[in-house]
Amino acid sequence: MFPPPNEIERLSKYYRGRKIFDGKQYEIVQRMSDLLKDTPHAKQLDKLYMAVNIMDVLLTKPADMLVGEPPTYDSGKGPDSTEQDAVNSIVEENDLNQLIHELTVGAGIRGDSFIKEYYGYRQDFSEVPGGVPEGIAKEPIIEAVNPAYVFPELSHHSAKKFKAINIATVEWVVSQSDGEVPFLNVERHVPGFIIYERYKLSGQGVDNSFGAPILTFMVGDRVATGRDNNVEETGVPRLLVQHIPYKSVDDYWSGISGIEKIESILAAINDALVQLDYILHKHSDPTAYGPALDGTDVRIGGKYIPVEKTDVTPGYMAFLSSQQLDGIFKELDLLIGLVFQMSETPQWLFGTQISGGSDGGTGTSHSDGGAIKARFMPVLTKVKRIRSHVDRAIRDAIYNAQLLENFANDGVDGFSEYESVYPKIMWKDGIPRDEKAEAETMQIRTGGHATIDVKTAIKRMDGIDDSQADEIMTRIEDDTTRVNGTVDSTIFNGGGA
Repeated sequence: MFPPPNEIERLSKYYRGRKIFDGKQYEIVQRMSDLLKDTPHAKQLDKLYMAVNIMDVLLTKPADMLVGEPPTYDSGKGPDSTEQDAVNSIVEENDLNQLIHELTVGAGIRGDSFIKEYYGYRQDFSEVPGGVPEGIAKEPIIEAVNPAYVFPELSHHSAKKFKAINIATVEWVVSQSDGEVPFLNVERHVPGFIIYERYKLSGQGVDNSFGAPILTFMVGDRVATGRDNNVEETGVPRLLVQHIPYKSVDDYWSGISGIEKIESILAAINDALVQLDYILHKHSDPTAYGPALDGTDVRIGGKYIPVEKTDVTPGYMAFLSSQQLDGIFKELDLLIGLVFQMSETPQWLFGTQISGGSDGGTGTSHSDGGAIKARFMPVLTKVKRIRSHVDRAIRDAIYNAQLLENFANDGVDGFSEYESVYPKIMWKDGIPRDEKAEAETMQIRTGGHATIDVKTAIKRMDGIDDSQADEIMTRIEDDTTRVNGTVDSTIFNGGGA
């Protein structure tokens, strides 16, 4: 069976998380519509349904803080070394900072992100007449993999360690006799090798047991992959697929997303907004009552109920009092506050308060660096937790990319082999820093001595690599020479009188 039955719940979580992130809760949760489906209000609720996409900003903010100020990557071999050049090239060509941002947001949606490394062409030349153009070389590539396509195999008696990782995708092939026929393409990663397999599938329907429509198939006969070699040696004695959980526990490999713990609260918020919107619409056009009109032309937006002249004074039928409406707003404030609290994110981080209360303060104006960091503590702790997973995976990926490049170019003319190094990533907090206060503190602690060289200062302040820092330093030296000029030392060697 594909997907395996024990993976249906995980895949359903991915589906629901994506719909909530996209603001399409109505596709997975319609509690109010289901509750009132047998009443005259059902059609109106379908039209009025709205979704407040709080999770978009809540999941994007940690990614912004993680790489909003770009980290620096250090090989530990010196700025002018071949190893540092290789690390800089891998980081730059694969746009790792942008990739990290996307992986962090994706992990927040689903709980898991995956990346893989391989050696190949960066562009897809499959549609180019004549194949790959001349002069195009292969290079080490790091790219994201959709977690819904990844099916790890755990080592014996382990809940976290992978012995193999399968990347499996369903391909639909159009046949004149059978129409669209599904095939399963499997890319099986084991240490040192990638094994390719292909199977014919037959549809088994849709599994909705966990609140998401998951297509299921029965796996049939194995068929040819169409490749020249189904077993590819990588030259890397490690798995070339890295797992990045958003939050993890010790008894299961799959991560915990930023959405799954608050799905019911998000549904309650949207339901309350739907109710409130529906009530306000009805209040804008209420039913009136009063004496019979006797043909008098009276313009009233809603319905009119005639009563006798001796009956009650004419008026409007109201659904709720102002106190009851206030109760709905207070409930919304509570629910929205719970979402931010469970997301470990203060509301003022976005520059405003959504709920009516002032819990958590209103901002960081007129605060020094230490005070700002203290107020950022909840979200900083969350970002550090996410960073611990991202750091390990990205460093592994950079190291594997170097191993791939050295193995693929072994014996190739013109390639200079270098030592593959495990890099270090210098991350930044992503919060405003008081550089002046830091510099004054360093000056006091060191007795006025320098604590950082010019090149490192330029790299850290501008978030650039070694080659860019070298270029800036060269220009600084050129400017100094041009302004101050040079003096020929031989003028001091003349004879005295």
